[in-house]
Order: sequence, then C-alpha cells, then structure tokens
Amino acid sequence: MEHIVIIGNGISGITAARHIRKLSNKKITIVSAETDYFFSRTALMYVYMGHMKFEHIQPYENWFWEKNRIDLLRGYVTQVNTSEKKLILDESRTLTYDKLVIATGSKPNKFGWPGQDLLGVQGLYSKQDLDQLQADAPNEKICKRAVIVGGGLIGIELAEMLRSRNIPVTFLVRESSFWNGVLPEGESQMINEHILEHHIDLRLETNLAEIQSDVHGRAKAVVTDKGDTIPCDLVGLTAGVSPNIDFLGDSGIVLGRGVKVNRYLETNIDDVYAIGDCAEQHEPIGNRRPIEAVWYTGRMMGETLAQTLCGNKIPYNPGHWFNSAKFLDIEYQTYGWVFSDQTKKENEMHFHWRHPKEKICITVAFDKESRKFLGINTFGIRMRHDIFDRWLSEARDIDHVMEHLKDANFDPEFYDPYESDILTAFNWQFDTQLRMKKKSWQRIFNGT
Repeated sequence: MEHIVIIGNGISGITAARHIRKLSNKKITIVSAETDYFFSRTALMYVYMGHMKFEHIQPYENWFWEKNRIDLLRGYVTQVNTSEKKLILDESRTLTYDKLVIATGSKPNKFGWPGQDLLGVQGLYSKQDLDQLQADAPNEKICKRAVIVGGGLIGIELAEMLRSRNIPVTFLVRESSFWNGVLPEGESQMINEHILEHHIDLRLETNLAEIQSDVHGRAKAVVTDKGDTIPCDLVGLTAGVSPNIDFLGDSGIVLGRGVKVNRYLETNIDDVYAIGDCAEQHEPIGNRRPIEAVWYTGRMMGETLAQTLCGNKIPYNPGHWFNSAKFLDIEYQTYGWVFSDQTKKENEMHFHWRHPKEKICITVAFDKESRKFLGINTFGIRMRHDIFDRWLSEARDIDHVMEHLKDANFDPEFYDPYESDILTAFNWQFDTQLRMKKKSWQRIFNGT
C-alpha cells in the first residue's frame, strides 16, 4: 500500500490528508512536533483573551484521526533523505515514505537584533508561543509593559490580546503609516486612529535597535533607532514570517525563500511536494506573491494536491485574490486587487469613501481607461464573496459594481443606510450620474 507522509499538521497538511482519505485507501502519516492534534491557528488569540479554551479550537474530535485511518506521529523532522525516501526524526527515529508532502508552515522573522533570543522575547505563531505568552504575560501585574515590533496583522492581533488583559503596549512600526505597503492611504490612516483610540502607544517610522537584558537573561527594555529606551517585560517580534524549511538544507530539494514548486506543487525531486506557507512558486500566479502565508490558500493547495496524489493531476489555481482580517474592532475584507498608494499600477484608479463618524470605509479600484472593476477593500462592512468573485470573473465595469452594491450586501440591516452616500460620493468625484439599482434577490441567487 502506498505510504504518503505529510510533515506538518497545519491547515494545508490536514486538508491534504482529509481529501486523500476521501479519495483513496492510501496509508497516511502526519508528522508534527508542535501539537498532537490539528488546531485552528487563527483562533489562538481567542484562547488567550478567554473567549475559548484550547480544545474549542480543535475542529475535530480526537477519535476522528483513528476512525479515518490517519496516523499521527509526534516528532521533529531533522533530516530528509530523498534518495532513500527516508525521514530522520529527532535525530534518531526513521520513517520511510513513498510520497512526501512538506507542509511545515512559517516561523517568525528575526533580523539579527541584539537580544532577540532573550527570555521574554517571542513571536505569535505556534501553540508553544501561546503557552509562553500565558506564562510571561498573564496580567498587568506580572507584565507591566509589552513592546511589539512590526506593523502587520500578527502585530495588531498581539496588541489586542495584551490590551484585553490591561497590559500597556508600545507598538513599533517602521512605516510612516500602519500597513501602508498594503493599504491605500485613507484606510491606513483610519487604522492608525483606531489603534490610538485603543490606548496603544503607536510609534511610526520607528525601528528596533536592541533588546536589553537583565541579570537573569530576560528582556528588560528595548532601544529604538530614535534613541528611546522603553522598559518592558515582554517583546513581541511580529515583523512578518518566513518559510520553516531549515531542516531541508542538505535534502537536495531546490530552495529559495521557501520550497520551490511548480503549478502542480511538485518539487525538483520525484514524489516530493510542498504546500502552504512553506511553498514558493517558481513563477508568481498573476499578481500574487510566490509565497502566500494565507489560511485559505493553504487549504486550497491541500485540496489540489490531494487530487494529484490520487491520480487526478490538476494544477493549483487559486482564482481571484481574497483575504479577511480584523483590526481590533474593525473587520476587513479584500476582493481582487487594491494596491497601496506606493505600489498601485499606472492604470489603477481608486475611489475611497469613509463614513464621517464611524470607522467604516471602502476603497474600490478600477482601470481608468476601460473602467474595468479590479477590486475592493471594505472596513466595517461585510460583503458577499460570491458576488465579487463573479463580477471579477465577468470583468464587470465600475459602473455596474457601483449601481449594484446592494446585491453584494451581507448585512443589509447594517449596510443599507450607507449605499446612497457611497454612490453620491462616487458620482461627485468622477462626474457621473449613476443610480443605485433596486436590490434583487433573484439576481443574487440566479447569478445574473
């Protein structure tokens, strides 16, 4: 019986295993050093904040794996011998495979900062990170101040977590405005304001220079490139993540920043594949980055590879870009492509609307020549994924999108009051006379 070994029990590896089992009777072994069972990584913050217990973020009961004949092996892979199709675990045990799937995810970035390996310095990615945070920052009495380094999604999550326990937070962001390499200026500015409203000490255009140690080897303060010394008990390193591939150095597998794969998620070695955060496409797909550390793309890679491993070889086709996140109290969604002011294309035009009082806004991108709809960002407003996915596939123009915004409504009871204001602002900015079409449930459900 063919033996498929998957290294990593995150969303991509587990999805691959589940779909392989649906399609075949192959022997499946999942190897992970992090936890015995799969958990939802994006929900770690809610465990710390007290909204859930850790067992609540495990989507499957413990008996699920044995019932579905998926073997779970706890261990750390220290070497991959592709010529003998053999793994070395914890530098002692061996495990052979017929086909190997590398799904080892990411690790927090470190950039050689002095003091980055001190006690009390950590990222926020693994179950071990959660456990360490619970020990080092249980409350504001034990942790009198935390400093977070890096202004991305993980950083804002960690800030929210710590503030939920009344721990003061200083947030060091190297950019001139929060996440402005991704968000257009108006959105980034709104998030700056929102961070400050949550009593977070946001310091823009500020870099970490050094983490200072006390006599016990624990972090006691950070020094910034502005010369400021900030006393703290915890330092969160959230300046992005990178593929977790250090153990593959002598495997013969071609590596870049991640494990190099083609559109079929194949490496240069026969019967070895890579999926999820650790996989790097040889050629980027459309506007996408070669490495995408995103939950839903990891899931899609797992589904795609399962088909290939079970005899139905298909390329990875992620479709239109989509992502969602939360900035403290503000929900964020993006469909298609809305580039930041720093990176937007020459032909890309933006329409930005912001509510005069609430933290609600949208930015719509379209081609200024053809008026083709390119994408939309929403903050504080929920939209229907399937509607925007269809409009992008149909290459609808911006006029159609603006006139039919009601059809994209996910929460009409909350969103309806803003639609006329949005269209009025669009008409004024672009000197058009568009009229909002009446919401049609028939159009929505029939896909017209």
